[in-house]
Amino acid sequence: MISFIIAFLIGSWADSDIVSSQIDPCEIYGKVYIEPNPRFAHFRVYEDDSEAFADIIIFEEENSLFADEVGHWSFVDDRDFADVYIYFEQDRNMADFSVYYTEYASFAGCNR
Repeated sequence: MISFIIAFLIGSWADSDIVSSQIDPCEIYGKVYIEPNPRFAHFRVYEDDSEAFADIIIFEEENSLFADEVGHWSFVDDRDFADVYIYFEQDRNMADFSVYYTEYASFAGCNR
């Protein structure tokens, strides 16, 4: 009986850990750090040439206080100040999602 309870707790702990690590990319905003090592990044991102095929349209904010909506990112140089770590993939098939940069804040957001 005890082994059943322990197995149940370990199984539920592992499932909750997997679910908590899977964040919807359409909910990403704020301060973003470009991670040079893909093993330490939260997401692998492909920079798309076309707005039509990108998953998220990004507007790069100069001030991180204005990066408070979906698709509004402010890039930071220090990893400790970032909310999200991303790695830019060269191969689209290896990326978690793709982004396209826009010049207009009103166009930013999820494109799914």
